[in-house]
Amino acid sequence: MTRACDGAGFARTDRWIAGASNKPVCEPSTALVHSELDAIISRAVAHQTLGEDEIVTLFASRGDAYHAICQAADAMRARRCGDDVTYVVTRNINYTNICYFRCKFCAFSKGKLSENLRGRPYDLSLEEIQRRVVEAWDRGAVEVCLQGGIHPDYDGSTYLAICRAIKNICPGIHIHAFSPLEIWQGARTLGISVEKFLGELIAVGLGSLPGTAAEILDDEVRAVICPDKLTTDQWFEVVETAHRLGIRTTATIMFGHVDRYRHWARHLLRIRALQSRTGGFTEFVPLPFVPMETPIYLRGLSRLGPTFREAVLMHAIARLALNPVLRNVQTSWVKMGSDGVAVCLAAGANDLGGTLMNESITRAAGALHGEEMAPEAMEEVIRSLGKQPRQRTTVYGDTAAERVAASFGAAPLVVTPPHSDRRAASLPESVSS
Repeated sequence: MTRACDGAGFARTDRWIAGASNKPVCEPSTALVHSELDAIISRAVAHQTLGEDEIVTLFASRGDAYHAICQAADAMRARRCGDDVTYVVTRNINYTNICYFRCKFCAFSKGKLSENLRGRPYDLSLEEIQRRVVEAWDRGAVEVCLQGGIHPDYDGSTYLAICRAIKNICPGIHIHAFSPLEIWQGARTLGISVEKFLGELIAVGLGSLPGTAAEILDDEVRAVICPDKLTTDQWFEVVETAHRLGIRTTATIMFGHVDRYRHWARHLLRIRALQSRTGGFTEFVPLPFVPMETPIYLRGLSRLGPTFREAVLMHAIARLALNPVLRNVQTSWVKMGSDGVAVCLAAGANDLGGTLMNESITRAAGALHGEEMAPEAMEEVIRSLGKQPRQRTTVYGDTAAERVAASFGAAPLVVTPPHSDRRAASLPESVSS
């Protein structure tokens, strides 16, 4: 039965599910570390590019071999990053959940008339986006992260208008926005090249891109989970163009559905190859598949997400396989929970992601870990591990002292219904310079 399998096709050995509230169970020490594994780890430590088969071997590790990989990754993290654990004060703004793509792993997007599952379709007005940006700034944010469904009425001018509205109201905030799919669609609808469209976005304030819409960067898997979405080559075309224009991006992987270890290995190697050419990725972000409300899982066509062993190994193996070209490995508290991120931060990860303030996409899939982890909670988790918390900017610089001070003891978020129509914004006075 597909739901009961792990990424190797074997029966799952734990009850952990990404995004759920159940406690992780760590891998027991049962298997001896063998010389082949030692040799692979040694090659990674020596900055050599691992082969696809070698990475598959790492993902198949259990027992003592699993622990050896985690320990090697943590030692590499300590050498590269020290004991600082970074995080960013940010706000997620998912401006619409209306989408004409039909990704089988997505529980967030709605058809225009759909009201099933978790809430009604919505399309935020520019005024509401601005209100959320101002509220985020007042709560110490240095960044807003914007992504949404591909609304059938959107074109490239929509994304340009969003950036203008944000910079008009809050010029000091960093705009981390628009997946490669949104960039591709925006350029296509305007009839211009990706490069020209990205240049126009830079001119109105875009700062960086989230490297989402990647899922698994292998067309064998994409043909199953998102056949009408970007191909692997198209995703890389957008991201490499962004890097060439000086726009930094993240790199993500969403894993644990119909994919196998070989697909994970190919994904990591493709990320490494681009990073070796451009140096444009700020971090690598493993995103374990949260299955509970997704169409592909409800139809019995996917696994129950990765096992806890696999989720931790993705962080550890990313540290090894991307060494030394990519410095930062992030762990997602939304997906992993507090207990899970603690394990990942001892297995190669050095970043705890964002405070978020609003989290919609993972919760729509059934996750239970909440919408926000405030700086106080972030730092409590980090200090409990004997590590030093540090607020960062989007591109891993130091956060200004004024922003740090504003982020602690922040007022509660104002709750507003999201079901407003997009319309022209009347711009209030700017809040920053």
